[in-house]
Amino acid sequence: MTTLFADNTNLPEHNTLALVEQIICSNEWPYERVGDEEITAAVSGSWCEIHLRYMWRSDVNILQVAAVFDMRVPKAKRQAIYQTLSLANERIWLGHFELWSDEGMIIFRHASLMEDQATLSSGQIEALTHAALTECERF
Repeated sequence: MTTLFADNTNLPEHNTLALVEQIICSNEWPYERVGDEEITAAVSGSWCEIHLRYMWRSDVNILQVAAVFDMRVPKAKRQAIYQTLSLANERIWLGHFELWSDEGMIIFRHASLMEDQATLSSGQIEALTHAALTECERF
């Protein structure tokens, strides 16, 4: 597992996605910035590639982190996956797993709600990222 690190000097305190981008760059993960509201990054896991997706909703001050597995679940296996994800979710304190039914993709999601005009610190973003990657590797 990669140790997360961001040097947040010279970053504006109010720009959550700028902090996310700094953490991604510090870890040398390939990424794409999609406008002012989304960043995606690819991280090599122990058994598949994980695509981290950070979505910022400034109107409600929410940062959502989604870790999407680079795999699809065939329709014939989905019932068993739903049961397995339910058992995994019982053991998770932060975030949850789900199966996107249209695409058949397993994802881990967590959202952080902040007070008006507040932002997450780089340490908080690192902790969310670490939690997502750790749970993906664990389950």
